[in-house]
Amino acid sequence: MPDTPARPLWTAAEIAAATGGVLHGDDRPVTGLTYNSREIVPGDLFLALKGARDGHEFAASAFAAGAAAALVERPVEGGPYVVVPDTLHGLEALGVAARERAPHVKRGAVTGSVGKTSVTQAIKAGLDLAGPAHASIKSYNNHIGVPLTLARMPVETRRAVFEIGMNAPGEIAPLSKFVAPHAACVTTVGPVHIEAFADGEAGVAREKASIFQGLVPGGTAVANGDVAFSGLLCDAARAVGARLVTFGTDPGHDARLKDFRPDAEGATVAAELFGKPLEYRLAQSGAHWGLNSLCVLLMLNALDVELETGLQALAGFQPLAGRGQTRTVAVPGGAFTLIDESYNANPLSMTAGFKSLGARPTTGRRIVVLTDMLELGDQSRALHEGLAQPIEAAGLDLVHAAGPQMRWLYEALPTSRRGLWRETAAELAAEASVLAGPGDIVMVKGSNGSRASLVAKALADLQTAPSSPDTPPATR
Repeated sequence: MPDTPARPLWTAAEIAAATGGVLHGDDRPVTGLTYNSREIVPGDLFLALKGARDGHEFAASAFAAGAAAALVERPVEGGPYVVVPDTLHGLEALGVAARERAPHVKRGAVTGSVGKTSVTQAIKAGLDLAGPAHASIKSYNNHIGVPLTLARMPVETRRAVFEIGMNAPGEIAPLSKFVAPHAACVTTVGPVHIEAFADGEAGVAREKASIFQGLVPGGTAVANGDVAFSGLLCDAARAVGARLVTFGTDPGHDARLKDFRPDAEGATVAAELFGKPLEYRLAQSGAHWGLNSLCVLLMLNALDVELETGLQALAGFQPLAGRGQTRTVAVPGGAFTLIDESYNANPLSMTAGFKSLGARPTTGRRIVVLTDMLELGDQSRALHEGLAQPIEAAGLDLVHAAGPQMRWLYEALPTSRRGLWRETAAELAAEASVLAGPGDIVMVKGSNGSRASLVAKALADLQTAPSSPDTPPATR
């Protein structure tokens, strides 16, 4: 017998019913959703959202690229469209409809000052092994990304995980309520986006803890017991009647990290999980992955994934682009190792990165190339200067830096550790050939907005012969 055709994600009529809109034109199957007309895949629903530009201006090009239909606020030319009063609210309604039509789906939600995307994707790796799964892509974690990810969830999904982020107070709880997770976690709390909070990290901790407000009755709250505000996280979980589980390094946690041993291929973790000893392998060598992996295992447990399945997923989960991908770069006279951590940075992740770099064996120097950490408000100078201590503790040999805020760190370093400082990442990237040499291991890290990726790419482009990656390209 021929295979049964796959059910479309939506039909135009279903979209109209879910959003309370009016369909104009044919009822067509829809196989995907996007708000970017340049990313249209034939069969997509084009979302005419209003941002810096009005999405309605791009409806014609979306239809020309193969869009099956559009969600709009006014009539457009080129194909069927559903008219709603507000396209963002329409997207939200479609996300809720996707959730409600699939009540069998076990849903997880992830937030935290550091590690949200990597932990989300590691959980997704475990969910994939357990059956049809769905997750956020890239860092789709805001007021558009969360409902968009929900609306993209096929009805056949069995388990799903959603990343939830914030830039200001009051953003996480509403997004968590959209997801209505069965399990939610806070990876860690630190000085990130603190310029938006009058009380700094305490405000960040309260905002992160608000993810538990969206939990379904009897849902599981997974909290980092090692952070300074762990009590606040636990109190927030108890306040909503959640089942609370914690991870950390001290006795008494449901998942306890006892040892983390990095090596050239990743790391070996010794832990206790619900009181039972456990040892397993990771493809990640960063020291922060000791606790991250325990967070992943607790989330998978709460989403009804077997332990062995979770361990298998962790053993194969590779670093994501810009979040620890490692490669060997051949240059005249030998090769150096490049660790690309250019996607994001804050004091917590910087310190973790330095510690991991300091533990890596090398025949040459341990070098960091750093660009500005952003959104730190009036604490920026102190937090940049404060990086000198963990650099010293990790025994790093040389620091190159770019940006006006990294100048504060550069001047706080002893002369023996100072490499180059330039005003911009682009200027530093232009001098990539002198930043590292044969035998060295170099980590590039900075906030995405300060363009650390320019330096990482310039170093990778020094390649003169086929490389032998320390780790294969990340899979998502």
